[in-house]
Amino acid sequence: MANWLQKQWESLTLWHILLVPVSWLFGAVVWLRKSLYQLGWLESYRLSAPVIVVGNITVGGTGKTPLVIWLAEQLKQQGYRPGIICRGYGGTVNQVLEVFSHSNSSEVGDEPVLIAKRTQCPVFVGADRVAAGRLLLRIHPQCNVILSDDGLQHYRLQRDIEIALINSTDAFGNGQLLPAGPLREKKTRLQYVDAIVDSGVDELNQVKMPPIFNMQLLGSYFHRISGSEQQQASFFEGENLVAIAGVGKPARFFRQLSALGLVFEQHAFPDHHAYSAHELARFRDKTLLMTEKDAVKCSAFDNGNAWFLPVEAKLTSQTNQSLVALILQKLRN
Repeated sequence: MANWLQKQWESLTLWHILLVPVSWLFGAVVWLRKSLYQLGWLESYRLSAPVIVVGNITVGGTGKTPLVIWLAEQLKQQGYRPGIICRGYGGTVNQVLEVFSHSNSSEVGDEPVLIAKRTQCPVFVGADRVAAGRLLLRIHPQCNVILSDDGLQHYRLQRDIEIALINSTDAFGNGQLLPAGPLREKKTRLQYVDAIVDSGVDELNQVKMPPIFNMQLLGSYFHRISGSEQQQASFFEGENLVAIAGVGKPARFFRQLSALGLVFEQHAFPDHHAYSAHELARFRDKTLLMTEKDAVKCSAFDNGNAWFLPVEAKLTSQTNQSLVALILQKLRN
C-alpha cells in the first residue's frame, strides 16, 4: 500500500478523484489542530532547555537523521550538551524510553539507535515529545539544549528554532497533501521556519523564504558490519555486489554507490523495513552493501561479507552566515 501511494504522489492519476477529497479533509484537520494550539485552546508545553526542531513537510527521505547527528556534533563543539528526542518510527514501544547504542532497534526504532551510536548523546524515544524531553532532562540535567528529530508538526512541544529539510531534486511530488500527495503541510509552512536545509541540487524560489542551506551526504569508507575493518570502494572492484536500502529514498543510496564506481544488483525495501535472516540468506554468496541505518537492523544476520557506508552531512550556505552561527545567535538571544 505504501509503495502504491508513493507512485501516485509522482503525478495526478485517476485515483486522485478519490484521494484528493480525502486530502482536503486531512488539510482541514491539520489547519484546525494548528489553529487550536495557536489560540491556546490546545495546551502546548515548554521544556526547561531550548528546543531545536528538525523536521520536514513531506513524507521521509530528506536526510533528517544525518542532519541531527551533524547538529549534535556542532553544538558540542560550541560547548553545548545536547539531548535528542525522537518518535521512534519502526519501533514497538509505546512509552518513553532511553535509547543506547546497544538498544534493540525493533523496539525503539532504527534511527534513534543510529543517532545514539554516532553522537554519544542522551537519546529518548516517545510519541509524546513533551514527556520524552522532560524525562531526558530529569535523568540528564546536564543537557542544555534539546534536538527534536522529526517534530515539525508536533505542536504540543513549544520550540525555539525550527529547521525544515527539503529535497529540491525530488521537489514536493505532485504538490498535494496526504494521502493524495507527499505533503504533511502546505508549502507555505516553509515561510515560517527559521532555516531550510536542502539536500537536493536544484534551485529554489526564495521569495519570502528563510535562509536556505545546502546539504550533501558524503561517504567514502565502507565499514564491515562485524568488526572494525574499513575499505574504500576500490576494494570491491570485480566482486559480486548486491546493495539493499530500506530508507526513505533508496535511489539516493544507489546513486551514491554508482558515483563511487561500483556495479551492483540493487534491492529497495520500504523505509524502516524489519529485515529477517531468511530475507538476507539469498545474498549469502555475495558481497552485501547497505546504509548505516540498515546495518543497525542487519548486524545480527551478518553473512560474513556485509558492509555499510556511513555518511556525514556537509552544509554550505547561500549567504555569508552559517547554519551554526544562525542557531547560536537565536539560542543566545
